[in-house]
Amino acid sequence: MEEKIKNLKRIVIKVGSSSITHETGEINLEKIDDLAWECANLRNHGIDVALVSSGAIFAGAHRMNLEEKPKDTPRKQAASAVGQVALMNTYARSFHHYNYQVAQVLLTRMIEENEVMGQNAKNSLDELFHLNVVPIINENDAISTLEIEFGDNDTLSAVVARTIGADLLILLSDIDGLYDKNPKIYPEAKRISKVYKVDEEIYKMAGDTTSKAGTGGMVTKLDAAKLCLDRGISMAIANSEDFSVIRKIVRGEDVGTMFIGGKDV
Repeated sequence: MEEKIKNLKRIVIKVGSSSITHETGEINLEKIDDLAWECANLRNHGIDVALVSSGAIFAGAHRMNLEEKPKDTPRKQAASAVGQVALMNTYARSFHHYNYQVAQVLLTRMIEENEVMGQNAKNSLDELFHLNVVPIINENDAISTLEIEFGDNDTLSAVVARTIGADLLILLSDIDGLYDKNPKIYPEAKRISKVYKVDEEIYKMAGDTTSKAGTGGMVTKLDAAKLCLDRGISMAIANSEDFSVIRKIVRGEDVGTMFIGGKDV
């Protein structure tokens, strides 16, 4: 692990809603504690870690006894406001167990479109890293509108990676990686281990891989990969069933799909 890790200075890890919640909508305490351990272990190696976490709307909807994840914007905003509190409290407890503080950072697309806001976001995150704090990032659903929302946290995590100059983005969800065809339909589908360019042929491999809890599918992950590769940032897609996959990716093991950027990782 040391040989691989020495080249990494900053990592962004994105987890989908299905990765940290039970099917009931309740927060999965065991999974969040496992995730905190992995992030803390990376910090112990001297690597800056930013965590982009979905799950607020799904968790909030459950807390408010809604039968399903809201579809209209005002109710999504309300559910997010409630769920975000529950998520952050859980993250804070887990990270504190490993002697790390966390910070809540809520962003909109304005950090990408407005130079001043983008620089302010970078300065804030840089200082949090300097203070040995792990930022927990999500979209600011309570104020986001069509013009300033990311739409999914795959895009948000790629923008965060670009903003802070990360070396690697890891996207974790219930998707194993990129396959040459949809593995849910074709049992003979083969996993693509490495991708060097996101082109039309790669997009043709993307199938409908959305889940009940999440909003993103393989296409949004490929869009995120393009954003990363444009800045020389590598990106990995892997399954979050076991968060030890994070250390496997950092070690350079053949898991998921790695999109190879220009930085030496």
